[in-house]
Amino acid sequence: CVIVLWLPLMMMMPTMMNMKPSSASVSKGALRRTGSPSSRVAVRTRAAPPPTQGTWDEDSLSSETEINMLQAMLAKAVQRKELELNAPADADANGANGSNGYSGPSFTVKTFNAISPVGLDRFPKGKYSVAGNDDALPDSPMAIMLRSHKLQNDEVASTVRCIVRCGAGTNNIPVSEMTERGIPVFNTPGANANAVKELVLCALFLAARGIVEGIAHTKDVINVEEKGDYTAISKRIEADKKMFVGSELTGKTLGIIGLGHIGGKVVEAALALGMKVVGYDPVLNVESALRLPGDRMQRVNTLDEVWAQCDYVSLHVPYIPDITHHLINADTLAKSKRNLCILNFARGEIVDGAALKSAWDSGAITGKYMSDFADPYLLGQDKHIVMPHLGASTAEAEDNSAAMAADTVMNYLETGSIVNSVNFPHCELPVAENGYRISIAHKNSTGVLGEITTYLGGKSFNITQQLNVSRGDIAYTVLDLDSDPKDPEDIQSGLFDACDAILSMRFLGHPFDNKFGAPGTFFYTRN
Repeated sequence: CVIVLWLPLMMMMPTMMNMKPSSASVSKGALRRTGSPSSRVAVRTRAAPPPTQGTWDEDSLSSETEINMLQAMLAKAVQRKELELNAPADADANGANGSNGYSGPSFTVKTFNAISPVGLDRFPKGKYSVAGNDDALPDSPMAIMLRSHKLQNDEVASTVRCIVRCGAGTNNIPVSEMTERGIPVFNTPGANANAVKELVLCALFLAARGIVEGIAHTKDVINVEEKGDYTAISKRIEADKKMFVGSELTGKTLGIIGLGHIGGKVVEAALALGMKVVGYDPVLNVESALRLPGDRMQRVNTLDEVWAQCDYVSLHVPYIPDITHHLINADTLAKSKRNLCILNFARGEIVDGAALKSAWDSGAITGKYMSDFADPYLLGQDKHIVMPHLGASTAEAEDNSAAMAADTVMNYLETGSIVNSVNFPHCELPVAENGYRISIAHKNSTGVLGEITTYLGGKSFNITQQLNVSRGDIAYTVLDLDSDPKDPEDIQSGLFDACDAILSMRFLGHPFDNKFGAPGTFFYTRN
């Protein structure tokens, strides 16, 4: 403590030596805020002594004066520490516990896997409770966040309103079962796009040059045969380079199948390398299309146009049984250039490993297969350069995915909006300031919307705004009512009886304003 206190004193000495002692060393006013937003406390500041004439040299500073000054500084340090310790741990400018003064029940979120703190910290404390097991939550989970955990149907409690994957793929989630239960499943498209793009670039270089093979040769052959002899090893490293002649990427043609977030970034990167780019995506949306440099790449309408002209093909499509299963197979390989190299950082099932091995064995294909998926037919094959599933394994990608997932969960739980769902239709309807919102997941059947509005009309509700959207067999309806449902549970029970197509529903009010309901109330599900 003496050292800590004396250092500021020594820093003050040059100024103090040109001052006369003043009894007004501490102002009784002047409060300031200090610290981070989550730990701000009020402390009194030291006021500068008024300007005086004359000097104060070091020799005139008595021992008694030194002691008095040190004691005053110590007292102030103790005072500041006490204020910090007594301040609420999560207090900030928005109110107690970082939740604008809200002290009611919280939304509950259960996590699987280790989720980045960057994402978890987005949940306002007091409004949301987040934990990895049910016992640590104040109530049953209302949402699930996960990464790679293989979620089982029985792990999803009847209280769960939504599930979000911190990543793009959702084949570790029983999506069809969740759809039947009226539970939207979300992902975070684009959050890890840059990380995957950089891995694809790495794979391109590894495929073009004998880098992996050269490293293995140096380690397992040269070092072993030359028995650690530096001179001999140096000569062999130079002499053996002829064994690993590669090719340059500039001027080569890269086919990109799937032009979404990741594929679009790979397009730009390949063009920057001087490659020619051929793109194929039969379901490209407008947003993704606008990001593409259409004047500098070739868009084709059939896959046959890709196989016929590409030296490299990079896959960026989801795995969909009967659609993308074995997209690369014996037929497509027969139409491809002999030196074709395949880059697959999407899903292993997209490539028919047996067909590729047969093409290698016959000499029909000589290029490499770069992926982060094992294949039972390609185990031990030199041309299959396989690595751990590293696509999204960067700190930045995990942070981005977790933050996006948290925002998606909050948006849905608080407003009913559906953005980036893999099984529900897109739905965004601004929340009316004084409205009472009910959101309903139901089968996409004829007459359902009429049954819902007829029932509510019979209960004397006026619908101020509504939105009905569908996707395949599922539909989602959002209705804003102009009056407070005095008995929302009775309304929901009646709707369930009146409409067999309803899967789940919930009332959304303004729970954090204590206007209507509370987080987790008024939720019904048929299954």
